[in-house]
Amino acid sequence: MLEVHAAHGYLLHEFLSPLSNLREDEYGGSFDNRVRLVLEVVREVRSRVAAGVPLVVRVSATDWVEGGWSDDDTVRLASLLKEAGVDLVDTSTGGNVQADIPVGAGYQVPFARRIRTEAGIPTGAVGLITEPKQAEEVLTEGSADVVLLARELLREPHWPLRAAYELGETDLALWPVQYQRAAR
Repeated sequence: MLEVHAAHGYLLHEFLSPLSNLREDEYGGSFDNRVRLVLEVVREVRSRVAAGVPLVVRVSATDWVEGGWSDDDTVRLASLLKEAGVDLVDTSTGGNVQADIPVGAGYQVPFARRIRTEAGIPTGAVGLITEPKQAEEVLTEGSADVVLLARELLREPHWPLRAAYELGETDLALWPVQYQRAAR
């Protein structure tokens, strides 16, 4: 898997957001101009990545600020990314400008669901998904195709093993050999 990072105020996100992209050339102004660089990068990467290697693009679905990049913009971009050969949209939010973000358990999941439903592209959900049951619900309810963990794995590196146990997975072959004694 290869991921293009177009979120959190990094360069590609700065081109997408009208709050940071103040250009007056073919890469600024209109939606089509602001998404141009992201699509060029994605097409170039797709052309150079071996067939069968999944291509993921991480986006900030909203800047959380009036007049900024919005979830409507993200749905439009996700459709274009799908046409450009992207396999999954890793859906995060924010990071480009100061914003009042309503942080809470699974607060970014609705964005992944909307993109998945309206753009017809698989999505990854992120954002304070900390409990195995919560992650399982994101998947079973169709909000996303995959749950991606970052900070939770930094806090608890063995989270996948705990999740498997809590969700009833009893096949010890899934556990590293050195951990199998702890499963009993």
